Amino acid sequence: MLNHYVKKILTSRVYDVAVETPLQGARQLSERLGNQVLLKREDLQPVFSFKIRGAYNKLAQLSAEELSRGVVTASAGNHAQGLALAAKKLGIKATIVMPKT
Repeated sequence: MLNHYVKKILTSRVYDVAVETPLQGARQLSERLGNQVLLKREDLQPVFSFKIRGAYNKLAQLSAEELSRGVVTASAGNHAQGLALAAKKLGIKATIVMPKT
């Protein structure tokens, strides 16, 4: 079962837009907890968030007919940015609704 997930990760089209981010050791936190703590640096993504991964992966799986209709989302932040970039990279019309706060 684990091999199935590893294969899905390695063959995901998400790397067409997302960058492979490093793990960074958190020395002080590791010392405090008595265990190795690593931070996944998703803040290094083009939209400064991991949300690009899910948005792009979903759009990349849509059929040509679905893509021709465009996509709509409502988000207060990171998901909206991820979807906007994913749609731009794939040439898809995106309507993004953001709340006024």
